[in-house]
Amino acid sequence: MGSPGPARALMSELTHLDASGRARMVDVSQKADTEREAVARGRVLMAPETFRLVRDGGMAKGDVLAVAQVAGIMAAKQTPQLIPMCHPLNLTSVSIHFDLKDEESAVDIAATVKTTGKTGVEMESLTAVAVAALTIYDMCKAVDRGMRIEGIRLARKTGGKSGLVDLE
Repeated sequence: MGSPGPARALMSELTHLDASGRARMVDVSQKADTEREAVARGRVLMAPETFRLVRDGGMAKGDVLAVAQVAGIMAAKQTPQLIPMCHPLNLTSVSIHFDLKDEESAVDIAATVKTTGKTGVEMESLTAVAVAALTIYDMCKAVDRGMRIEGIRLARKTGGKSGLVDLE
């Protein structure tokens, strides 16, 4: 019998698969509680006219950024209901920040999520950014169907065995 093929070797590295290749939730019970933080980023690009409406609070559906901020926070809290293998976590902080880029007609989104626990909050921060971006799109789509949601990514995480991971 030869060495396992690349697929079998990869399966042994994937923590969400058991020995038979079936999905499972990772057992984190033996991990130590540590302070953990994750920052995710993304962007919504839009027409200059749409951007001005968002910036100036003139969108017919209301204050786009206020609604997107609440939506992002709510999404972070609901991540385990949306992503099948995510552990339910006691989030200690969720913040959403918008940076308006006039020259590019873009809204840059950053979500910072914190907890003290056995597993990180990367998925919660990514979900917060994605839902905030989708909310902006939803509230503006009547005036701009050409908007683009781009670059949703993990920017930084701290805590746990890996410590600081800076991807910015």
